[in-house]
Formats: sequence, structure tokens, C-alpha cells
Amino acid sequence: MKDLCDLKVHINGQHTFLLHQRIVCSFSGRLKKMVKQERRRSQPKGPGLKITEFPGGPEGFELISRFCYSNGRIALSPANVSLLHCGAIFLEMTEEFSTCNLLSQTETFLDGLFYWTWGDILTALKLCEPFVPIADSSGLLLKLIASLLAKISANSDVPLTVATPLPSSSSSSSSPDTSGFRCSSSTKTPETIKPCFAKEWWFDDLTILGPNIIEKFMRTLGAYGTDNKNLILTRFLLHYLKAAAKNPSFDKLEYGGLADTAICGVVLMGRSVFSCRGLFWVLRVVSGLGLSKECRCKLERLMGLMLDQATLDDLLVSGYDGVVYDVNLVLRLVRVFVDEREGGMSLQRMKKVGRLVDKYLGEISPDPSLKVSRFLGVAESLPDAARDCFDGVYRALDIYLESHPKLTSEERMRLCQCLNYEKLTLEACKDLAKNKRIPPGVAVQALVAQQSKLRIKGYMADGLDPAATPRLVGCTAGNEAQRISPELVYNKEDLKLNLQRMQNRVMELEKVCRQMKGQMSKMARTQAINSTYHHDTRGMPRLC
Repeated sequence: MKDLCDLKVHINGQHTFLLHQRIVCSFSGRLKKMVKQERRRSQPKGPGLKITEFPGGPEGFELISRFCYSNGRIALSPANVSLLHCGAIFLEMTEEFSTCNLLSQTETFLDGLFYWTWGDILTALKLCEPFVPIADSSGLLLKLIASLLAKISANSDVPLTVATPLPSSSSSSSSPDTSGFRCSSSTKTPETIKPCFAKEWWFDDLTILGPNIIEKFMRTLGAYGTDNKNLILTRFLLHYLKAAAKNPSFDKLEYGGLADTAICGVVLMGRSVFSCRGLFWVLRVVSGLGLSKECRCKLERLMGLMLDQATLDDLLVSGYDGVVYDVNLVLRLVRVFVDEREGGMSLQRMKKVGRLVDKYLGEISPDPSLKVSRFLGVAESLPDAARDCFDGVYRALDIYLESHPKLTSEERMRLCQCLNYEKLTLEACKDLAKNKRIPPGVAVQALVAQQSKLRIKGYMADGLDPAATPRLVGCTAGNEAQRISPELVYNKEDLKLNLQRMQNRVMELEKVCRQMKGQMSKMARTQAINSTYHHDTRGMPRLC
């Protein structure tokens, strides 16, 4: 028994094997060299050999040991050939040291890869994950991927092209088009592929493979990084990344290259293939997977240019650091859309985005973690022409003030500056004037703006163009009428009649203004009286 345990081998710091030196060294050139070096450095019975980064770890070395103790014989299968092949390369188990060597046996077995089943190929690939570098350098990974692609091409209407030369046994007779895949009748037109999320039969099966294997898969097809011009591979990557994100223990940095590759494909095909909702779906998939800043900017630019096609649900992307929604994302998208307006965007599209932003404001305003600067950033992100009416902004502002009762008077005043009082309806303006959360000064400004708006409408109703009339009438009935353009008034009688009508309108507006101010004063006095009854400085029981 003592003779059988004359060699200790420590594998990856995980396990120690007690072996017969003569048996294992007769098959392995590397072990023979290590034993000789160990004898020169220490006593004959030293601490043993230490091997790090052995492919397959203790499990792989145990298979190698069984091969040696079985006089060079072992049953090969797809479930162990990856471990044995890479272990044989690592330990130099070649013909130089044994005619019945392990490396030649595994290579002979791998020559029949083309006849393996789909499941066998996936099993062998999965087992390569712990030692991808040596599997890649030995050519094993490329052989397995070649066989995998042959199976896909043989069972799909849309075969995949290969950029890296592959073994002849796995070559395909398909003739792809210039875009990297051959379209069948069901995938030729953009209209039929616009959703872009239909799965091919092999998508789910490949999700069991690690990111390093998938990266090699993409590189083999010449579709990694900016070289990705293949719609099917882009769809597969999005499906794969979505499945990976569900794993709570994944390392997002490992998926960064694949996320960038997917986005390169999405941006290249752009709006001809992906809808606006589809782009938001893509962003949700890749946002937590180490996506680079450059690729994220490209995707967001594409989304921003199509923002008028978005819905409220699209914009409600989950936020970070305690904020319910990612407001910064929406700000960036709106900025892209507004900047594009300089190139000749229609006002109709801009107003559509204005209505969308108002809905978004109403949705995010109850968030207690939403800062004043973020609310104002969204409210003021669009030019004034994007809104025909500011009632939606006012409603969102009212909700925000109600959800943030501790705001200072300065912050409330600053928030109200996002309103265009002239674009408020009369009903909204009346509600604003009675709103206790709105500073009184703001209410007065809104009433004055309403007077100006109604006065201008009066001019237009009487046939006068306010833009062509330098100064017609002042704010009160006592102001004198100014010079009126002669092109708009044909005689003195028409002029007197028009001036009388305008003065009557001004008097009516002033009356409304005085009534509303009186109501505000009455409310202020009532509040003061109530506070007097409720506040007892002597500690007496309250009357209420």
C-alpha cells in the first residue's frame, strides 16, 4: 500500500490525490518533469506537487487518474471528453510518452462531432466553461461551436453565416445574403419582423451557456461588437441577456461585451425594424448588464428621435437610489427630441410629445423622493410652443405640492415659474387663485395674465389684430386709447365702437378680478380668525 501512495498531487488548492508515481508519470510528460524538479529542490518525500488552474479541477484530474490506472483505457462520451481532452493537453499526455496516449484518443472521438446529437454538443460546451482559455487555444471550443452551427443551419430556414474558418465537417451549404442571414418568406419585409422578439427554436437551449461561450459563438460568426449586422443574432442576444438578468448571482460585468454587441445590432437596424416600444424593452433588458456609456448614448438617441411614438407606460422605467422612476432618462430623451426640432421637425410631433410629458409629470409628481430640480427639469424641458394648454402642468404641480408639504415658500415660487399663466384655462386659473398651496403672489400674476389673454381675444373678436396694433388700451377703463393702424379702422365711428367694446370688456375683467381678490382676502381673514381660536398661549383648553 505504501508503494501505491508515493506521490501527492494538490489540485487547485481544493483536493490532494495520493498516486503511484510510476503509473501516472508513464502517461504524462508534465508530471514527469515536475517530479524531477521536485526531487532537486527537496527531500525525496517532499510535500508533493502543486498544480493550479487544472482544467476541470479535482473532477477532471480524477478522470485522468482513472485513465492512467486503467492502463490507458477509458470510456469516452460527450459528458467527459471536454475534461479529458483539455486535461491531456495540460499534462502533455501525447505519443511522445505513451503510444496509448489520452490526447490522440480524445481527438479521434471528437472527429465524430458532426454525428453528435444537439444535447450532446450543448453538454460538452457547458463543461468547457470553467476552462474556456485552454479549450479555446486547443481548438476544442471552435470544433464544438462549428458542430452547433451545423445543427442550427440544418434545422432552420435562416442559416447563420460563419466568419471564422471552420472544420469541413461542420460547413454548411447555405447561401446567406449580405446582411449575414438568408431571409425566408416570413422574414423578408420590415413589417413582418417589426416586433423582432419572436424566438428561434434554439434560443432557449443556448441560454444555459455562460457569457464566455456565447462571446466565442458571436466572434465565430463575425458578429461581435460593432461587426454585429445580423438581426437573428441580435434577437438571440436580447433573449439571452433577458434570461441572464433573471439570475440573481450573475456578474453583470461579464455580460457587458454581449450587451454592447446587442445594442450595436439594434442601432444599426434602427427604426426600420424596432418600434419605439421595442427600444424601451431593449433598454430595460440591457440597462443592468454592464452596458457601455457609448452604446447607451446611441440607443437613447434612437429612442429620443422616436419619442413622439412612445406611450406613458414606455417612459415609466424604474429608477435608482430610492427614486421610483428614472427621470434622468426621460430628460435625456426629451433633449434629443428637442434638439432634432432644429432640423425641421413638425409642430404636431412636438405637441404630441408635450402631451406625453404632461402625463409623465402627473405620474411622477407623487414620488416623495423626486427633487424640485428634477420636476422642473421635466416641466421646462420642452419649448413653450409644445403646449397649447398648461392645465396638465398645473395639475401635476398641485399633486407635487401636496406630496411635498415641507417645501419652502421660495421653492414653491420657483416651481410655479414653470407655468405659462396665459395658457391656463379660466377654470384652472380660478382653481389656482383659491389653492392654498400656491403662493398668493403667483395667483395675482395668473389673474393679470388671464386679463391680458381675454383682452387680446376681445381684440380679435372685434376684427383687430393685436400684433398689428402697437398699443390699443391700458389695463383700466381710465387709460387712453393709443394709435390704431389705419389699415384696420375705416372711419371714426368704427373706431369709437371698437374702443367702447374694449373698454366694456376691460371693466368686466376688472370686476372679476376684484371679486376674486375679495374672495382671497376673505379667506385670509378667515384663516387668521381660526388660527386665533386654535392657538392658546396660556395653555387654556382649545375652543374647537
